[in-house]
Amino acid sequence: MGASYYQFCPVAKAMELLDERWTMLVLRELIAGSRRFNDLRRGLPRMSPALLSKRLHQLTAAGLITTGGGLYTLTDAGRELGPILEAIGIWGVRWIGELGDADLDPKLLLWDMHRRVDHDAVPAGRSVVHFEFTDVPGPLRYWWLVIAAREADVCDEDPGFDVTVTVHGTLRRLVEIWRGDVTWQHALRDGALRVLGPEPVRRALPGWFALASYATAPRPA
Repeated sequence: MGASYYQFCPVAKAMELLDERWTMLVLRELIAGSRRFNDLRRGLPRMSPALLSKRLHQLTAAGLITTGGGLYTLTDAGRELGPILEAIGIWGVRWIGELGDADLDPKLLLWDMHRRVDHDAVPAGRSVVHFEFTDVPGPLRYWWLVIAAREADVCDEDPGFDVTVTVHGTLRRLVEIWRGDVTWQHALRDGALRVLGPEPVRRALPGWFALASYATAPRPA
Protein backbone atom coordinates (compact mmCIF):
# COMPACT_ATOMS: atom_id res chain seq x y z
CA MET A 1 0.00 0.00 0.00
CA GLY A 2 1.08 3.57 -0.62
CA ALA A 3 1.39 6.28 2.00
CA SER A 4 -1.77 6.89 3.98
CA TYR A 5 -3.91 9.97 3.41
CA TYR A 6 -5.27 9.55 6.95
CA GLN A 7 -8.86 10.06 5.79
CA PHE A 8 -11.84 7.78 6.29
CA CYS A 9 -13.16 8.66 2.81
CA PRO A 10 -13.31 5.44 0.71
CA VAL A 11 -11.83 7.33 -2.26
CA ALA A 12 -8.79 8.15 -0.13
CA LYS A 13 -8.51 4.57 1.09
CA ALA A 14 -8.75 3.18 -2.45
CA MET A 15 -6.15 5.60 -3.77
CA GLU A 16 -3.67 4.56 -1.09
CA LEU A 17 -3.37 1.40 -3.18
CA LEU A 18 -4.20 2.56 -6.69
CA ASP A 19 -2.38 5.86 -7.17
CA GLU A 20 1.16 4.50 -6.97
CA ARG A 21 3.00 4.82 -10.27
CA TRP A 22 2.18 2.08 -12.81
CA THR A 23 -0.42 0.35 -10.60
CA MET A 24 -3.43 1.29 -12.71
CA LEU A 25 -1.58 0.36 -15.91
CA VAL A 26 -0.72 -3.06 -14.48
CA LEU A 27 -4.42 -3.49 -13.77
CA ARG A 28 -5.23 -2.28 -17.29
CA GLU A 29 -3.08 -5.06 -18.72
CA LEU A 30 -4.61 -7.70 -16.47
CA ILE A 31 -8.13 -6.58 -17.35
CA ALA A 32 -7.18 -6.63 -21.05
CA GLY A 33 -6.28 -10.30 -20.70
CA SER A 34 -2.56 -10.53 -19.90
CA ARG A 35 -1.90 -13.36 -17.49
CA ARG A 36 1.83 -14.08 -17.66
CA PHE A 37 4.69 -11.90 -16.46
CA ASN A 38 6.23 -11.65 -19.94
CA ASP A 39 2.91 -10.58 -21.46
CA LEU A 40 2.60 -7.88 -18.81
CA ARG A 41 6.12 -6.75 -19.69
CA ARG A 42 5.18 -6.46 -23.36
CA GLY A 43 2.27 -4.22 -22.47
CA LEU A 44 4.44 -2.17 -20.08
CA PRO A 45 7.86 -2.11 -21.78
CA ARG A 46 9.14 0.94 -19.91
CA MET A 47 8.36 -0.50 -16.49
CA SER A 48 11.29 -2.30 -14.89
CA PRO A 49 10.82 -6.01 -14.13
CA ALA A 50 11.64 -5.36 -10.47
CA LEU A 51 8.95 -2.71 -10.14
CA LEU A 52 6.42 -4.88 -11.97
CA SER A 53 7.14 -7.71 -9.54
CA LYS A 54 6.68 -5.32 -6.62
CA ARG A 55 3.34 -4.03 -7.92
CA LEU A 56 2.08 -7.57 -8.56
CA HIS A 57 3.04 -8.51 -5.00
CA GLN A 58 1.16 -5.46 -3.67
CA LEU A 59 -1.93 -6.26 -5.70
CA THR A 60 -1.81 -9.87 -4.52
CA ALA A 61 -1.46 -8.79 -0.88
CA ALA A 62 -4.41 -6.41 -1.34
CA GLY A 63 -6.58 -9.21 -2.71
CA LEU A 64 -6.96 -7.90 -6.27
CA ILE A 65 -5.12 -10.77 -7.95
CA THR A 66 -4.14 -14.36 -7.21
CA THR A 67 -1.09 -16.20 -8.51
CA GLY A 68 -0.43 -19.80 -9.41
CA GLY A 69 1.20 -21.81 -12.16
CA GLY A 70 2.96 -18.73 -13.48
CA LEU A 71 -0.38 -16.99 -14.07
CA TYR A 72 -1.87 -13.85 -12.54
CA THR A 73 -5.65 -13.91 -12.21
CA LEU A 74 -7.94 -11.09 -11.17
CA THR A 75 -10.19 -11.66 -8.18
CA ASP A 76 -13.72 -10.27 -7.97
CA ALA A 77 -12.23 -7.14 -6.39
CA GLY A 78 -9.83 -6.74 -9.30
CA ARG A 79 -12.47 -7.34 -11.95
CA GLU A 80 -14.71 -4.69 -10.40
CA LEU A 81 -12.12 -2.10 -11.46
CA GLY A 82 -12.82 -2.87 -15.15
CA PRO A 83 -15.65 -0.34 -15.58
CA ILE A 84 -13.64 2.23 -13.62
CA LEU A 85 -10.64 1.89 -15.94
CA GLU A 86 -12.96 2.01 -18.95
CA ALA A 87 -14.48 5.24 -17.65
CA ILE A 88 -11.02 6.73 -17.09
CA GLY A 89 -10.06 5.81 -20.66
CA ILE A 90 -13.20 7.46 -22.02
CA TRP A 91 -12.55 10.58 -19.94
CA GLY A 92 -8.92 10.67 -21.08
CA VAL A 93 -9.71 10.43 -24.77
CA ARG A 94 -12.38 13.12 -24.42
CA TRP A 95 -10.42 15.65 -22.38
CA ILE A 96 -6.69 14.77 -22.56
CA GLY A 97 -6.34 14.56 -26.30
CA GLU A 98 -2.84 15.81 -27.08
CA LEU A 99 -0.23 13.17 -27.97
CA GLY A 100 3.50 13.92 -27.88
CA ASP A 101 5.95 12.07 -30.10
CA ALA A 102 7.25 10.19 -27.04
CA ASP A 103 3.73 8.78 -26.51
CA LEU A 104 3.82 6.96 -29.84
CA ASP A 105 5.18 3.42 -29.63
CA PRO A 106 4.67 0.91 -32.47
CA LYS A 107 5.29 -2.02 -30.13
CA LEU A 108 2.48 -0.94 -27.80
CA LEU A 109 0.13 -0.22 -30.69
CA LEU A 110 0.63 -3.62 -32.31
CA TRP A 111 0.42 -5.38 -28.94
CA ASP A 112 -2.94 -3.76 -28.31
CA MET A 113 -4.17 -4.48 -31.83
CA HIS A 114 -3.18 -8.15 -31.66
CA ARG A 115 -5.43 -8.79 -28.67
CA ARG A 116 -8.40 -7.03 -30.22
CA VAL A 117 -8.50 -9.03 -33.45
CA ASP A 118 -12.04 -10.05 -34.40
CA HIS A 119 -11.22 -13.59 -35.49
CA ASP A 120 -14.73 -14.10 -36.87
CA ALA A 121 -14.05 -11.30 -39.37
CA VAL A 122 -10.65 -12.59 -40.55
CA PRO A 123 -10.59 -15.13 -43.42
CA ALA A 124 -9.83 -18.75 -42.56
CA GLY A 125 -6.20 -19.79 -42.69
CA ARG A 126 -3.26 -17.49 -42.08
CA SER A 127 -3.42 -13.73 -42.68
CA VAL A 128 -0.35 -11.50 -42.38
CA VAL A 129 -0.68 -7.74 -41.98
CA HIS A 130 2.57 -5.91 -42.69
CA PHE A 131 2.95 -2.42 -41.17
CA GLU A 132 5.38 0.17 -42.55
CA PHE A 133 5.53 3.28 -40.34
CA THR A 134 7.00 6.10 -42.39
CA ASP A 135 7.69 8.33 -39.37
CA VAL A 136 9.57 5.67 -37.35
CA PRO A 137 13.33 5.39 -37.94
CA GLY A 138 15.42 2.24 -38.01
CA PRO A 139 14.23 -1.34 -37.60
CA LEU A 140 11.14 -0.32 -35.58
CA ARG A 141 9.69 0.95 -38.86
CA TYR A 142 8.54 -2.55 -39.92
CA TRP A 143 6.13 -4.86 -38.09
CA TRP A 144 4.08 -7.94 -38.90
CA LEU A 145 0.85 -9.18 -37.35
CA VAL A 146 0.28 -12.88 -38.03
CA ILE A 147 -3.31 -14.04 -37.52
CA ALA A 148 -4.13 -17.76 -37.64
CA ALA A 149 -6.14 -20.41 -35.78
CA ARG A 150 -7.86 -17.81 -33.58
CA GLU A 151 -4.50 -16.53 -32.39
CA ALA A 152 -2.44 -13.49 -33.28
CA ASP A 153 1.29 -12.87 -32.93
CA VAL A 154 3.27 -9.62 -33.18
CA CYS A 155 6.61 -9.86 -35.00
CA ASP A 156 9.31 -7.22 -35.29
CA GLU A 157 11.18 -9.39 -37.82
CA ASP A 158 9.84 -10.81 -41.06
CA PRO A 159 8.16 -14.12 -40.11
CA GLY A 160 8.69 -15.44 -43.63
CA PHE A 161 5.02 -15.82 -44.56
CA ASP A 162 3.32 -14.30 -47.59
CA VAL A 163 1.93 -10.86 -46.78
CA THR A 164 -1.85 -10.59 -47.10
CA VAL A 165 -2.10 -6.81 -46.84
CA THR A 166 0.28 -3.92 -46.12
CA VAL A 167 -0.55 -0.82 -44.08
CA HIS A 168 1.74 2.05 -45.09
CA GLY A 169 1.68 5.40 -43.32
CA THR A 170 2.57 7.28 -40.17
CA LEU A 171 2.47 5.74 -36.74
CA ARG A 172 0.74 8.85 -35.44
CA ARG A 173 -2.14 8.43 -37.87
CA LEU A 174 -2.67 4.78 -37.02
CA VAL A 175 -2.61 5.59 -33.30
CA GLU A 176 -5.23 8.28 -33.96
CA ILE A 177 -7.36 5.67 -35.74
CA TRP A 178 -6.93 3.25 -32.86
CA ARG A 179 -7.93 5.92 -30.33
CA GLY A 180 -10.97 6.83 -32.41
CA ASP A 181 -9.73 10.36 -33.19
CA VAL A 182 -10.17 9.71 -36.93
CA THR A 183 -11.64 6.88 -38.98
CA TRP A 184 -9.83 4.56 -41.36
CA GLN A 185 -11.77 6.16 -44.20
CA HIS A 186 -10.67 9.68 -43.21
CA ALA A 187 -7.01 8.63 -42.96
CA LEU A 188 -7.16 6.96 -46.37
CA ARG A 189 -8.79 10.01 -47.96
CA ASP A 190 -6.23 12.48 -46.62
CA GLY A 191 -3.33 10.30 -47.82
CA ALA A 192 -1.75 9.76 -44.38
CA LEU A 193 -2.42 6.03 -44.72
CA ARG A 194 -2.37 3.58 -47.62
CA VAL A 195 -3.57 -0.01 -47.57
CA LEU A 196 -1.97 -2.20 -50.24
CA GLY A 197 -3.36 -5.57 -51.25
CA PRO A 198 -6.33 -7.20 -52.99
CA GLU A 199 -9.36 -4.91 -52.98
CA PRO A 200 -11.62 -7.24 -50.94
CA VAL A 201 -8.95 -7.44 -48.22
CA ARG A 202 -8.35 -3.68 -48.25
CA ARG A 203 -12.04 -3.06 -47.73
CA ALA A 204 -12.37 -5.68 -45.00
CA LEU A 205 -9.22 -4.82 -43.01
CA PRO A 206 -10.72 -2.21 -40.63
CA GLY A 207 -13.32 -4.76 -39.56
CA TRP A 208 -10.62 -7.21 -38.50
CA PHE A 209 -10.02 -5.15 -35.35
CA ALA A 210 -12.45 -4.25 -32.57
CA LEU A 211 -11.77 -0.77 -31.25
CA ALA A 212 -11.74 -0.16 -27.51
CA SER A 213 -14.83 1.38 -25.95
CA TYR A 214 -13.09 4.72 -25.48
CA ALA A 215 -12.51 4.97 -29.24
CA THR A 216 -16.23 5.44 -29.85
CA ALA A 217 -16.68 8.00 -27.07
CA PRO A 218 -18.06 11.33 -28.37
CA ARG A 219 -15.57 14.18 -28.27
CA PRO A 220 -16.38 17.65 -26.98
CA ALA A 221 -16.96 20.23 -29.68
